[in-house]
Amino acid sequence: MGNVLSAVDEAIDQLTATLIQQQQHNGTWHFCFENGIIIDAYVIILFRTLNIQNEVLIRQLHDRILTEQQPEGCWKLYFDEEEGNLSASIEAYYALLYSGYSQKTDEPMLRAKRFIQSKGGLGQVSSILTKVILAATGQMKWPASLSSIPLEVLLLPTFSPINFFEFSGYSRIHLTPILIMADHHFSIKTAHTPELDELKVDRIHINEPHSREDQEVLDSINSGLRKLIGTPRSIHEAAITKAEQFILQRLEADGTLYSYASSTILMIFALLALGYDKDHPLITHAVQGITAMQYNFNDKTTIQNSPSTVWDTALLAYTLQEAGINADHVAIRNAAAYLLSKQQDKTADWSIHNPNPIPGGWGFSDSNTLNPDVDDTTAALRAIQTLSQTDPLHRESWNRGLNWVLSMQNEGGGWPAFEKKTKKMLTWLAIDGAKSAAIDPSEADLTGRTLEYLGNFCGLDIRHEFIKYGTKWLIKHQEKDGSWYGRWGICYIYGTWAALTGLEAVGVSSNHITVQKGTQWLLRIQNPDGGWGESCRSDRLLRYVPLGESTPPQTAWALDALIAVHPQPTAQINKGIYRLIASLQEDNWMISYPTGAGLPGNYYTHYHSYRYIWPLLTLSHYREKYRH
Repeated sequence: MGNVLSAVDEAIDQLTATLIQQQQHNGTWHFCFENGIIIDAYVIILFRTLNIQNEVLIRQLHDRILTEQQPEGCWKLYFDEEEGNLSASIEAYYALLYSGYSQKTDEPMLRAKRFIQSKGGLGQVSSILTKVILAATGQMKWPASLSSIPLEVLLLPTFSPINFFEFSGYSRIHLTPILIMADHHFSIKTAHTPELDELKVDRIHINEPHSREDQEVLDSINSGLRKLIGTPRSIHEAAITKAEQFILQRLEADGTLYSYASSTILMIFALLALGYDKDHPLITHAVQGITAMQYNFNDKTTIQNSPSTVWDTALLAYTLQEAGINADHVAIRNAAAYLLSKQQDKTADWSIHNPNPIPGGWGFSDSNTLNPDVDDTTAALRAIQTLSQTDPLHRESWNRGLNWVLSMQNEGGGWPAFEKKTKKMLTWLAIDGAKSAAIDPSEADLTGRTLEYLGNFCGLDIRHEFIKYGTKWLIKHQEKDGSWYGRWGICYIYGTWAALTGLEAVGVSSNHITVQKGTQWLLRIQNPDGGWGESCRSDRLLRYVPLGESTPPQTAWALDALIAVHPQPTAQINKGIYRLIASLQEDNWMISYPTGAGLPGNYYTHYHSYRYIWPLLTLSHYREKYRH
């Protein structure tokens, strides 16, 4: 036991020293929010379309995309994606050609072409964003799954059974520019747009028949539209104006749309569809916002979809305090001051289904002032918790944040990420990824982490009725094997960690059958080396898929859950701790494996901060609980 604690102490000291040294002067931590090659490819295509001659950045993005190509010619979203990813490979191929720095006759491009052709070419693309970029730049016609959704859906009042605000905020902010483009059948080519005829192997299906469920949603939308007053033409013109205003009213100070590069890129194409000039100040400002999202690491440059500054800073400030750094330390004070400056005070879209509370949440990115979420808010509250007990300014901030989190609980007892009460019916739409993106339901990871905060930091437990509802929601949504699905991390390990730590924090007994099942599941999937690892395939297949190797974040999550429910360290926990400490010195594909989830099957994130945050938090919890 002494040897384990000694190793834990040493690792904690090393991690805390490293992290304090890496803090920026303004109190933040800047780690890369790495999203594969998707945004890099879109930025090249956008810049060439707009004739933006930022050759240094375009060349850097080109070179990074090229280095990510696999020997068989494909690109992958994650290391163990068995057959490569067709959509990512098409995006990469297209962007490399459009950049002008690769030619079709280059050996890497020939390998890419052979791979894409072997998978059926453009006609087999499933990713909705890939289809949109291809359609917007003249490489395919607009698919019926998009062009059949009338732009007039934006005019339906919020009391309609189906209306635009039943989509999640993430969906709305991407879908609005897409619907504008589809409505206008917009496409734009330049003299330098590459032709992709060689990739048109199978017939491109743009008029797929609607499923019964898809047709039911569209029928419900059209039923609502028939109640709108006016001529079809006047209603349509009103819808175009509404869509344009919807976008313009949600621009951030840096020119981006909701702080996402992806939605901002779509917005720029939509503005072109509406007749905006390429040099319009809104477009120029948006391009500047996207450009500012670049991150340089290991002699590579990538564009982050939404820099994780607030998230990383909140988690690290909290984790360092768990590791023993005093709240009065200058690093914590500076981080807390930054976080207070980023607490949101605007009543935005989240209030449509939650109209009463005062704003007080936090968002994910530095420029985010409109789109708070529950997870970032509880992370920030953890970070300022101790300071709020002695400082009135922090106390007022803490009160507003806590009240906002409490107001976001859904009627069933769980917590969503961004918005309450979105409707399951919209998952039927024939849009790839609609099930995960269209709505924002209660999730086990959000619910568990919120309960953990309310229990461990606010002293609330299952004697409070709303806490009891939260635990009942978690118990109801446990999988048969004992795990929980996690929406924003990979995947069942993430969800199970959040659920178990949440249940334990609010007073659910370690002997409860639900906790026992979750604990046994984690122990069953422990790797022989003592760690844990789960494949990104899990969130697509909706079942646990072992990675076969151990990753630091997933090992830390599993251990943190086991520590929470075990009064004494076990052999399995100690073996995991040794594996976790060993991983801190490693640099391999397991370290960079994406453990952040975005859109199942399409979008995953490697948080560069996660190799520090979660191991340090888990080691600190081990030391705190077992030292005596």
